[in-house]
Amino acid sequence: MSGVRKRSVSIAGHATSVSLEPAFWDALTRLAAARGQAVNRLVEAVDAARDPEGNLSSALRTAVLQAALAREI
Repeated sequence: MSGVRKRSVSIAGHATSVSLEPAFWDALTRLAAARGQAVNRLVEAVDAARDPEGNLSSALRTAVLQAALAREI
């Protein structure tokens, strides 16, 4: 597996970046497609639901894992 890659996303109209491994980014895009939403919209939802003390990249990895365990993706 290749290393972590930084990607730009928009949350509520503000640009930010997340650092994810390619496998997690691919799974995140598949999850967004399965839910019929844009990746940025999914990232916004994860951001809104996460612990404010937590890290967005970690929250995205957790969301992907939860979706995989629920067989959403």
